[in-house]
Formats: sequence, structure tokens, C-alpha cells
Amino acid sequence: MTSLDSAPETLRGRATYEMLLSVHAKIRRDLERVELLAERAAAGLPAEEIHEELHDLRRDSVLWRLQVDCLRYCHFVHMHHGAEDHQFFPELRQANPALNQVIDRLEDDHRRVSDDLDAVEAAARNLTKDEREDARQEVVRALRRLAENLLEHLDYEELNLESTVLRLA
Repeated sequence: MTSLDSAPETLRGRATYEMLLSVHAKIRRDLERVELLAERAAAGLPAEEIHEELHDLRRDSVLWRLQVDCLRYCHFVHMHHGAEDHQFFPELRQANPALNQVIDRLEDDHRRVSDDLDAVEAAARNLTKDEREDARQEVVRALRRLAENLLEHLDYEELNLESTVLRLA
């Protein structure tokens, strides 16, 4: 336990943590849709319908609609992780140096999830040109890898940052 852990919770800390949880909840909700799409793709959903569902997800998802330049979920996640890497994590490192290893892992996770997001986009683009079973299975694998890695990352982040975030001055 650090001296920060014994400090009282702050209003800013509570608001920041609630915002983090809210963003993560939206990401999780959209990942549920992604996982369902992966199951349907594995079951033989035609490439055109997969492409349409990705388009609908972009259009309907609160996160994708927040984007001004593009309506891609992966860009939102990239943006969220970029903001954490360049603004939020440095503040947390300063507030609680004991978190350095946790933040190092979270930054590594961001790079892995970034690669996963790129793989989903590439596999989906490829499937519109090639509907063979191996192309379909690559979409399924990419979607499942993204869901697994991103959910693990969100859980780890919430668990390990909560105490410090709640006490931010």
C-alpha cells in the first residue's frame, strides 16, 4: 500500500474513473456485437452481409459516430489509447510511481490491440474480395483475437488503476 492509497477519494478522481468505466462499457457493448458477428461469419454469413453489419456497427455505435474524420471503431480505440498514453498515463506515473510496471503493460497492450484492430480491418477488406473459407476464418480469428485482448486489457486497467485514479488531485 502506498501513501496515495491511504489518501481520500477526490471528486475529480471519482469523475475520471466513472468516465473511464463509461468509455470501457461502450467498448464492451460494441465488442459483444463484434463477437456475434464473428459467430455469424463462422457460420457462413455472406461477405456482403458481414460488410453491411460492419457498416451498421460503424453507423449505430456511439463510439464510431463520435469520430469526425472517420466512422471506424478501431480509430476510436486508437484515439482512446493514444490519449491515455500521452496524457493520462504520465499523470498516473507522477501521482503513483508504484504503477510504472502496470502502465508499461498497459502501453504494451495498446500496441497489441492496435495490431488487432488493423488485422480486423484488413481481414474484412480481404473478405469483400475473396469469400473463400480461409478468408472467412481469418475474419473470425481477427475478431475473436481483438475481443479477447481488448477485454483482458480493459479488465486489467480498471482493476489496477482504480485506487490511484480515485485519488487524483
